[in-house]
Amino acid sequence: MLKKIPPDKLASEYLAAERTFLAWVRTSISLITLGFVVAKFSLWVREFAARSDSKMQIHTTGMSLPMGEMMMVFGAILVVLAAWHYHVVNQAILRGEVRMNRGLVLTVTIAVVVLAVLMIVYMLLAATKL
Repeated sequence: MLKKIPPDKLASEYLAAERTFLAWVRTSISLITLGFVVAKFSLWVREFAARSDSKMQIHTTGMSLPMGEMMMVFGAILVVLAAWHYHVVNQAILRGEVRMNRGLVLTVTIAVVVLAVLMIVYMLLAATKL
């Protein structure tokens, strides 16, 4: 669906595109940060158990590091997609038109759902080993 932008609305469109890009960047930073925490969590738990006085038995699936790394990679990919989308939108605004990008929305949605399913499976595996 193609929509023409009235000339008096161009500044508003540019600013909206920039706000959207910055929201994507914040989301990417959050994913990267959460991935780092997930990756380091099992290391922290093992360190805590080793320093505690009790003979705590730690069971781990060994998936924290790969899951955290996947989240960090997804965060990095997301910011690249955001920059690309920002460029495409600004080019469209220069031409005086705006198009919907359902493909990008669908791709990011599928990636988030897959990552969430993997995290749920990981949590279930970790819970059964306790």
